[in-house]
Amino acid sequence: MTPAAKEIDTRTIADFGGQWCANPEVDGFYGSQALFADIVEPLVKVGEFAGMRVADIGSGAGRIVNMLLDAGAAHVYAVEPSKSAEVVRRNTHDRADRVTVFNVIGDKLPPDLDLDIVVSIGVLHHIVDPLPTVRAAYQALKPGGRVLVWLYGHEGNEMYLAIFGTLRALSKRLPDPVLNGLCRLLLPAADLYTWLCRFLPLPLRDYVLRVFANFSRDQRRVNIYDQLNPTYARYYRRAEALALLENAGFTECRLHHRHGYSWTVVGTKPG
Repeated sequence: MTPAAKEIDTRTIADFGGQWCANPEVDGFYGSQALFADIVEPLVKVGEFAGMRVADIGSGAGRIVNMLLDAGAAHVYAVEPSKSAEVVRRNTHDRADRVTVFNVIGDKLPPDLDLDIVVSIGVLHHIVDPLPTVRAAYQALKPGGRVLVWLYGHEGNEMYLAIFGTLRALSKRLPDPVLNGLCRLLLPAADLYTWLCRFLPLPLRDYVLRVFANFSRDQRRVNIYDQLNPTYARYYRRAEALALLENAGFTECRLHHRHGYSWTVVGTKPG
């Protein structure tokens, strides 16, 4: 990795560390099994996580870790490189015997865990070169184990990128208090857009009505913040999403175009 890429990754990790320490809540629909199913299905059924040894790469505030535990995972290895690793510990303290937290970057996931499934949801598209992380997931899996990743998609986001891509060029440089203020100012526009989606076939309509509309008002603000905050974000085309897993050695790779704007991708370690 070049020094410039390493610097971008370091800044992005710091962005998210501050974000999740300031917004540690993972309750309501935001942390529900209904939303978990919306993310992982139809490629992997929620019930398949029962009794499994799982790693979650990029755990943030522990939302996905708790989803995995609620789904019956036997043990979850949470990989979180930022200072919000402590938030993961706090948000899973009542089930600490089933959680191990690694405060390391994704490519430092220990290779000898003999895992059934590795998940990375909303994370790899924030890493300049995610291939080493996907390879680390491959090494940590037992033969026949699977990886599931969720990525921002390019297809279906063209209008969104035309608008927010320009705004992000400014917003990712703003101090956190100023960015928070901007997100609060954008909330009424987001509410209006959500209302209009009930009547008009607007871009991202399916996601807005089935996911965003079910968040609490503060979680909507955090969702907007999440889009405008990170130093780096990549939007994957279909072929790129598949290649990310295939280039790490995974086979039987399948993908799902979630709500027409993002990619859920599953691959298997040959066994």
